[in-house]
Amino acid sequence: MNLKEFRRLLIQFFMSMPLISLVNNVLKWSIGEVKLRLRTNLSLHLYQQYLKGFTYYQVTNLDNRIANADQLLTTDIDKFCETVIDLYSNISKPLLDISIYLYRLTVNLGPSTPGIMMAYLFFSGIFLTYLRKPTARMTVQEQKLEGEFRYVNSRLITNSEEIAFYQGNHREQLTILASFYKLTRHLRKFLNFRVGMGFIDNIIAKYIAITVGFYAVSRPFFVADHNLLTGGTEQDRFKHYYTYGRMLVKMAEGIGRLVLSGRELSKLAGLTARVTQLRAVLDDVNAGRYTSTMVERQNGDGSPMILAPGAGKIIYQDKIIRFDKVPLVTPNGDVLIKELTFEVKSGINVLVCGPNGCGKSSMFRMLGELWPIFGGTLTKPPKGKLFYVPQRPYMTLGTFRDQVIYPQTREEMVRRGRTDAELRRFLDIVQLSYLIQREGGWDAVEDWMDVLSGGEKQRIAMARLFYHAPQFAILDECTSAVSVDVEGHMYQYCREMGISLFTVSHRKSLWKHHDHYLQMDGRGGYVFGKIDNETTEFGS
Repeated sequence: MNLKEFRRLLIQFFMSMPLISLVNNVLKWSIGEVKLRLRTNLSLHLYQQYLKGFTYYQVTNLDNRIANADQLLTTDIDKFCETVIDLYSNISKPLLDISIYLYRLTVNLGPSTPGIMMAYLFFSGIFLTYLRKPTARMTVQEQKLEGEFRYVNSRLITNSEEIAFYQGNHREQLTILASFYKLTRHLRKFLNFRVGMGFIDNIIAKYIAITVGFYAVSRPFFVADHNLLTGGTEQDRFKHYYTYGRMLVKMAEGIGRLVLSGRELSKLAGLTARVTQLRAVLDDVNAGRYTSTMVERQNGDGSPMILAPGAGKIIYQDKIIRFDKVPLVTPNGDVLIKELTFEVKSGINVLVCGPNGCGKSSMFRMLGELWPIFGGTLTKPPKGKLFYVPQRPYMTLGTFRDQVIYPQTREEMVRRGRTDAELRRFLDIVQLSYLIQREGGWDAVEDWMDVLSGGEKQRIAMARLFYHAPQFAILDECTSAVSVDVEGHMYQYCREMGISLFTVSHRKSLWKHHDHYLQMDGRGGYVFGKIDNETTEFGS
């Protein structure tokens, strides 16, 4: 043995270690980077569609094809991208190995030897693909149940206060555990299926493939007039047998890995179905097409009432809101008022009243274009000139300033020439200027949903209304946690700013701030009239 030559080769190997390590880690980085870019591009595309107009609202409230959009946009997208890249990395090298060994074996042993292996790959692939059919369906079901389990947990967090008052922890525990057991039953069923398929995969893709490979490579050596057996010694034959046997074993291993990657392909099929469904629903909703369970309604003569979402007409016009024979219909076809007709010009405040479910919120959702119009003509100001203030105002993630100027950003505020001094004036009007010092200034960042009390959040929402100064505003029980004197001051300031109001409230103290009333009786009837000395006030 040449010790000097051995040392030289050992030193060369040692010197190449950093390069080998670098190449391996660059490959891992490349796979991770491709996965990240795929997820980034796909997420940006889907979020662009999801947050286009009111799609994020309509997907949940007007269309019933997707139950958990958040699950699809986060977990499912991540798993889809991970499976795509893993599948690519798992089949690229086996395909390269198969191609190289197929060429070498065809040149040296003829086409029949690798042909046997390729035929085995073809038929075993068809057989295993047939057996794996349930994988895609079970993957879709797994993601669906994961989404439901996540949803029931998020409900507990969102409604924790109400549940605590009801002492409903035991009932919620039953609900959560029922969802969890439903998920685990499916996961256990899926696990058993994968174990059974893994057993069959190993036998077909590994052991039988190697057996077929040895049979195929041995055939030429049993033919007396084969080129490899003529003019060579017995040692040469063994050398050829070993060399080509190793090639065929490597080819069989590549075929085995390729066949086993079919498991990931079946999983990818299920995830692809989920992502494709999300994209199809987003495209439909953006185009105004909804799929929901419709309630069958009839006209007075017994004939079916034809309800077509989007059949109505919207006309944009400043300083007026007019409903002209517009039916108040829920997205599932439940008719609340057959035809609603009234007109309100800028400068007139309207008090809207009626029992729950009579159509108050439905009318406002049509005004805000959240719901489609099933008929008639709606005349309203353009978007941006109609503002909505709910009973439970939304507080965004961000600074204290962001709560007042929402949905604008600070950059937009500066670009429009607005200042913090204006914001302070609005807080003075709603008697919240003390919050600037208490919370640490305009740039303070907190979880404002928890930091602010109910009354403070409602007054912040009114300051937000003053900042945007729309032509019309919808106030939906938005001052229920505010004292009567502060409430009256805010309503008076709205009139001074020229903001016309549609107010939903049961407070008698608000009648004096309104000029007309719209009363719905909950049975399909309504009254629209002027408030005067003879009008009977109702409420508390």
